[in-house]
Amino acid sequence: MKQNLQEVSNAGSQLSRLALSHGKRTRLWRLLYGHGPRNGSLLVLPLDQGLEHGPTDFFPNPPAVDPEYQFRLAVEGNFSAIALGIGLAEKYMGEYCGRIPLILKLNGKTNIPDDGEATSPLFASVEDAVRIGADAVGYTMYVGSPRQHDEFRQFEKVRQDCERYGMPLVLWSYPRGSAVNAKGGTNTLYAQDYAARVALELGADIVKLHEPNDSTANVPAPYNQLQEDATARCARVVRSAGRTMVLFSGGVKDDNDEAVLRQVEFYMQSGASGVMFGRNMWLRPFDQALALTRAVHAIMTRYPR
Repeated sequence: MKQNLQEVSNAGSQLSRLALSHGKRTRLWRLLYGHGPRNGSLLVLPLDQGLEHGPTDFFPNPPAVDPEYQFRLAVEGNFSAIALGIGLAEKYMGEYCGRIPLILKLNGKTNIPDDGEATSPLFASVEDAVRIGADAVGYTMYVGSPRQHDEFRQFEKVRQDCERYGMPLVLWSYPRGSAVNAKGGTNTLYAQDYAARVALELGADIVKLHEPNDSTANVPAPYNQLQEDATARCARVVRSAGRTMVLFSGGVKDDNDEAVLRQVEFYMQSGASGVMFGRNMWLRPFDQALALTRAVHAIMTRYPR
């Protein structure tokens, strides 16, 4: 009984330092403490790759082309949420309503055009998210793109609607575009650190980032002089995000389960609030994906937030 009372008193500690409306606080509580590890950390299963990358992403595991595969994994694997677009949500969410929280992605693009002037137009609204019972919305921002002035103005309306409806806002903060490429590339510490800070400055509640690499070629000062190991780089990015919670990408499929689990532990040790796993989960045979998910849970329970 004492342990249970302690768990109750600790629940919500991740939210206690944030200025949130009742609606945002309620929905975030469901994500952080009502599902998934239930300790203030987040384990999210995204399914936006069919739009962003095309059907070829499903070729290595043909059953995964059916969204039922991911929904079943999200529920049986006890994920904190599933993230997907309006079409998949409206067509497949019905029997899973209330069983798995939904992060509704509001914008996106195909990978057919060149990323030199990357932009991600809206195709759904915060009102859509309220209508279908989502617990958060997701928005992709291409930080540094020549089109970022359009992105910022589009994001402003989304942020205002999130405040109006009490909807948490998850930002996929992705450095993209010709200027980013000229300054070292998308996954440098410079680019990812900037993307983390942009999420905080623009008002995101949660930000998805990629692990920064150790490349210093062509990056602006003082980043070109930093000699930091992977731990320091990730910790720096988390600090730059401030009171915006950080999720690191689980990356492309790695057949070595132990390597995946070491990466999860590393991200949690760096101060992240969780991990967003897509292809590294649903490109595995279902039983293997479920076993890996449970091993990830075992790690994340050791890092309450």
